[in-house]
Amino acid sequence: MKHVEANGLRFAYLEEGEGPLVLLVHGFPDTAHSWDETRTALAGAGFRAVSPWTRGYLPTEIPSDERYDADTLGQDLAALIEALGETSAIVVGHDWGASAAYSLAGLAPERVRQLITLAIPHPAGLKPSLGLLWSVRHFFYLRRGGIAKTIRDTDYAYIRELVHRWSPTWNPPDEELEPVLESFRQPGGLEAALGYYRALRPSVPKGQREKVSMPSVAFAGVDDIIDPSVFERARSRYTAGYEVVTMPGGHFMHREHPEHFNRELLRVIARS
Repeated sequence: MKHVEANGLRFAYLEEGEGPLVLLVHGFPDTAHSWDETRTALAGAGFRAVSPWTRGYLPTEIPSDERYDADTLGQDLAALIEALGETSAIVVGHDWGASAAYSLAGLAPERVRQLITLAIPHPAGLKPSLGLLWSVRHFFYLRRGGIAKTIRDTDYAYIRELVHRWSPTWNPPDEELEPVLESFRQPGGLEAALGYYRALRPSVPKGQREKVSMPSVAFAGVDDIIDPSVFERARSRYTAGYEVVTMPGGHFMHREHPEHFNRELLRVIARS
C-alpha cells in the first residue's frame, strides 16, 4: 500500500507494473482490492496499474466537509493523476468509480486518454422509467436516516443482499467481501460510503453534461440490473468512438469472470 496527497485528501492506493498509467476506480460496496487480478494482468502487459481507495473509504482519508458528489469525485481523479506524476491516464471506473470517471471526462478531458466504464451507462443518456427506478431503489434506501446503524445491527446483511441482487449468478466466498466490510467496520467508514448516496441530486452534475470527447468503452453485464441495451442508447453522449462490450455476469462482472474481463480490457486498451 502507498499513499499520496490529492485534492486535499490523503489517498491510499495499490500499484503494480511500469508503463502508461491505468487508473482503476472502484465502486460500492467495494475497495481497491476489486482490481487485484486486473492490476496484475495490466502490469504483465506493460502498464502501470493503480487502484486507489476512493474518498472516505478507509484507509483513504474521510473528508471533513463530507463532499461526495460526482464532480468532486471526478476532481479527485484529476488530482490523483497529477499526484502520481502523470499528465493523463487510461481511466477505468466501476459503479461509483464510473460516475467519477464520467465527471472527470467532462471537467478535465485532457487528463483522460481513454474512458472505460463498467456497469453504469452515461447518466446523461438515461431516460427515467418505472423499471429504472425499481432497479435503483437502493439509491433511496441508502439515504435514509439511521441506515448505517441498521446495516451494522444486521451484520451487513443488506450489503450482501445488494451484491446478490446486482450479480444474481455469483456466489462469492466470505473472504471476497471482507475487505469492504473491514473498511465499513472502521469508525465513520460506513457513513462515508453512504455519503455518496446522500450527495445524489435529481439533476445531472456539471461534469456529466458535457459530451465525452475521448475514445470510450462501456462494459455491461448481461445479468446486471441495467440491461446492456441501455448502454447502447447512451451512444449519442460520445463524439470520439464508443464501444459496448457485453460481458457474462452481473454488476461485478470483472470479479465474476476476471480472465474474460481482463482479456477484453487489454484488447480495448491496446487501441488507445
